[in-house]
Amino acid sequence: MPTVTFTDHLGTERCIEAKLGDSLMRTAKDNGVPGIDADCGGCCACATCGVFVDPDWFATVGPPGEMEASMLECCLAAGPHSRLACQIEITPALDGLRVTTPQSQQ
Repeated sequence: MPTVTFTDHLGTERCIEAKLGDSLMRTAKDNGVPGIDADCGGCCACATCGVFVDPDWFATVGPPGEMEASMLECCLAAGPHSRLACQIEITPALDGLRVTTPQSQQ
């Protein structure tokens, strides 16, 4: 199983094994990662699962789609490497992925 590291804004890391095919948001929720509220349940309708993808991983994860980009425009903390965790599917290529949760979601 791929391993994903979630880091909060204080630098606390949580290294979690993720199930292939699950979303990054589901991985976070199933493992109690703080800062991933996912109020809409993963429908790309609330932007409460925002993460900053480590710049070294952004090309592998890829940019947001049109709907996701629209939701990210509503986030105060969005930046150039922002993604919604509900829109990132866990694949073997994401083994070692590193993301940070924004302070605004803590």
